[in-house]
Amino acid sequence: MDTLRTLPGDDVRQIMWRFTDRYDIQMVVQSARSLARGLVARLVAEGARKTHEWTDHKAQLLEAFDTSGLTALFMDPHQGGFIDGPKNLALALVAFELAWVDAGAATCSLATNLALAPIHERGTTEQRDEYMGRCVPPLPGEDRAPFRGAFALTEPLPYVGVETNTLVGKLRVAKWEEGEEPILQVDKRGRFITGMDFANFATCAVDTDDPRIKSSCIVIVEDTDPGLFDRGAPTLKMVHQLSSTRDPVFNLQVPASRIVGGYTVKDGVIVPNFTHSEIIGAVFHRTRVPVALMTTAKLLSAVEPVIRYQRQRFRGGDASEPGTSKYELGLQAKPDSVLRLVDIWAAGEAGASLGFATARLFDQLDPTEKEKDRVFAERGVCGAKSQLTALRKVEKQAIEYLQMEAAPTRDEARFAELGQDTLVRFALLESLANILCPACKLWNTGNGANVMREALALMGGYGITEDCPGFLFYKWTDAQLEATYEGPEAVQRRQLSITMTNEVFLARLRIIIDQFMALGESKPETGAAVVAKGLALWLWTIEFLHRAKDPSGARLYHNRRQNVTFPMADALCWLMASYCQIGDVMELAEKGPENAVVAEGLEGTLGFFTDLSLVQAARAAGEASRVCASMVYGFGPQAAEELDAFDALRSQLDRSMAGAALAKDRAAQALTQVMIPEALDYPL
Repeated sequence: MDTLRTLPGDDVRQIMWRFTDRYDIQMVVQSARSLARGLVARLVAEGARKTHEWTDHKAQLLEAFDTSGLTALFMDPHQGGFIDGPKNLALALVAFELAWVDAGAATCSLATNLALAPIHERGTTEQRDEYMGRCVPPLPGEDRAPFRGAFALTEPLPYVGVETNTLVGKLRVAKWEEGEEPILQVDKRGRFITGMDFANFATCAVDTDDPRIKSSCIVIVEDTDPGLFDRGAPTLKMVHQLSSTRDPVFNLQVPASRIVGGYTVKDGVIVPNFTHSEIIGAVFHRTRVPVALMTTAKLLSAVEPVIRYQRQRFRGGDASEPGTSKYELGLQAKPDSVLRLVDIWAAGEAGASLGFATARLFDQLDPTEKEKDRVFAERGVCGAKSQLTALRKVEKQAIEYLQMEAAPTRDEARFAELGQDTLVRFALLESLANILCPACKLWNTGNGANVMREALALMGGYGITEDCPGFLFYKWTDAQLEATYEGPEAVQRRQLSITMTNEVFLARLRIIIDQFMALGESKPETGAAVVAKGLALWLWTIEFLHRAKDPSGARLYHNRRQNVTFPMADALCWLMASYCQIGDVMELAEKGPENAVVAEGLEGTLGFFTDLSLVQAARAAGEASRVCASMVYGFGPQAAEELDAFDALRSQLDRSMAGAALAKDRAAQALTQVMIPEALDYPL
């Protein structure tokens, strides 16, 4: 039987992550990779991370981002960009490539995009074109420097259990002459703001401190506005040192037209068209995905350095002569080293599958969301709460569409009617995005940081030295910060605890379970049946928790019972990551034979990835089973028939894992034979 010959190349990844037909994205990936393994790697190797200050050494990154095209990636062609349409997958791939070497550089690259994101998502057309146009690098003959930005939030986030009135940044009317545009006073102290050393503008979340302004909003401030634009002291962070981070202070006067999304005046009061929470919700809906993939890149980038270390561990010693097992295989002569590396690789593949699936989903969601907003505007449905109420009314149609899509026969006319309904399409996409987005941010970074520690441990003492190949120690420490970016882990768990009980999502989940059960019967080696059983157990447990009570009579599934809701959110993340991973393996199986490069050696590559998917499925199902058991048995006695039903499902799940250990053995054996380059393609 053929086995994995080489580490997977671009042709394999383009199929699995679905950008084979996107030449523009392939070029962006090559640009990011060249920059990462060139300038970024040199900066790390030369010690640029050893200071909190933003130095000329680090500032080379900005020019490199400009010349490589990464700065303009976020913009549309008419604003100076070069990719038309949604760019979530492109941005995710860039973050992945840069973080393959250093995630601080990736964060630095994304800083201005994050500052522009509120303007991009909710800004007026004039605001979008002005600021995004100013942020692209100058064309030949233009005498200007590119504008750069920072996003100043730092307060607790809405929609996650805290109140929006905890915003400390304030907005007041400074001057408002009859018939003139109001001038606003912005007072804001930022904390841990990325990009402040070189920011020309900042998008600041502020609350109203004036009865003449109705609500919170996000306002744009510039370094040339009258008042104080103090970049503040460098944040003494111990990770991501290739990005600029400071604690700025703003005390500025700006025209009211800087309110993101615009405003109206009603009865002498300035009414922002969007509150800051409405804007942030749209922004973080998307920007969490690249951060999630930063940690995933670390895991997959660790594979090659660890293999190299394991094989060369004993070379140079008297007992290690060329041709001997110790010389050729080193630590890989013993199974434990490669078995543990299989776990790291499998987790990395699952994280990549989950993250890139989410990015692709947002590429579908973006135009649908704009169309949804247009439909609501025509119908006079304004404001987040009104839209939410209106969308709940289409949930039944969305579920009807899902069921018809999965049915062997259906009313085609009705199916087409539902499929063409903008609100139905939006409800379908958003219900899944509301799961995958927090799931990848939570699981990829949180679990990824733990797995990265395992990768470091496989390097022995070498792992914590500065000459450890692949900068693995830096990657492990950086991962701790990525778990907190854009809201700590509790934020993601809080969102999941709400969205994972959405009826549209649960309807989709039931269909996924049926589909994966069928796949598991035809291709048991993929682990599809394991994931299906795991999801079935999770779903049963959710339904049980909604009807069960503890000895005091209190319901088990309740908003405030985070020792119930949060573990169930964690369990779902494991399973969804494995679900996406199997989807990528099936895509490779279907499309691989069509690619001449991939087709050669496909059997071995596909067999290896299939084994990884079964290994990860068994791990994910095991985690979900443990969590579900702790929920069912952990809150006091329950009815015997409930426990019998749970035990039956859990037993089925256990039996579905048959063969997972053998798959791990095969994958480990493959790691002892796979060819790797003579040296890493970036410095030690």
